[in-house]
Order: sequence, then structure tokens, then C-alpha cells
Amino acid sequence: MKLSSDPNFDAPIPGESLTMEVGSRPWQNPSQYSTVDEVIEYYMARMTTEEFMVQLVDILEMGVPVAVLANTIQMSSVMEGVHNIDTGMLVLPILVEMIMLLGDSAGVKYNSGLDAPEKGQTRESLLAKVATKYKSKLEDVDLKTAREEQETIEEEKEDVQYSSGLMSRRA
Repeated sequence: MKLSSDPNFDAPIPGESLTMEVGSRPWQNPSQYSTVDEVIEYYMARMTTEEFMVQLVDILEMGVPVAVLANTIQMSSVMEGVHNIDTGMLVLPILVEMIMLLGDSAGVKYNSGLDAPEKGQTRESLLAKVATKYKSKLEDVDLKTAREEQETIEEEKEDVQYSSGLMSRRA
């Protein structure tokens, strides 16, 4: 094994990846479109292409929520410097509606991601729903026993006494 006496100057400097000049990233420069109308026109032209529609239908069939998909599309455009985050957030409801319209026209059943089906339900009702759905796997689960165990754990936590100071010893 022969060691080279010539230093290797092609290697990156430690920490070089953490420093970039201001303005070298697309989102640090003025955006390509600055008004909401321009951004809407950009998305309408982009979303009406056949390639986009095919990919959109595939993604919707996978079960990705429409709201998540619309947010991802607008955030990637922000990172590419197409528009800024403010106009992206203003256009987001229009993107959601356009994606749902394309999904409806393609006959795809999609998850809008806008509603919370579990909202307003108690913990016991959610556990009961899971227990009925997976009854064969959860036959041994007893909700009353689980609640009693949780109460005893909480009582044990209350019984623990802590000393008054940060650096003091425990009694």
C-alpha cells in the first residue's frame, strides 16, 4: 500500500453543505408568478395536461388525501420558485377543488382529507368500534379492565412525592 504525498483538494470542506450564498436557492429569489391570478393560470395549465391527470388518478386511487396532495403540489412549486408561500396558501382551496373535480370526472373514489370522521367521539366509542371491527383478534380485550388499570397507574403516579428543589435528593 502506497501512500500519496499529494493532498486531495477535491474533497468537500467540513460544513460546506450547511452554508450557501443568499439567493442561490430558488425560493430565495423573486418568484416567477406574483399574483393569485397568475398562479391559478399556471396550475390550470399544468393540471389539464394528460400526463398530470394520469398521475393524479393513480395517486388518488392509492388513497392519498386530496388536501395532502394539493399541499404537496403547492409546496413543491414554492421550492422551485414558481410562486411564494403566501400565494400558494391562497390558491390551495382552488387546487383542492380542481383535484376533486378531476377525480370525479375520472370516476375515482377519493379521500378529501377535509373532514375528521373521528371528531367528537369518545375514547370508549373508538375502542368499541375497533373491537367490533377486529373482534376475532381482540376477544381478550376488556375495556373496563383497561380503564381500571389506567386509573391505578394514575393513582400510583400521584402517590410519588418529589422533593422541593431541583438538585435535592429524593425522599
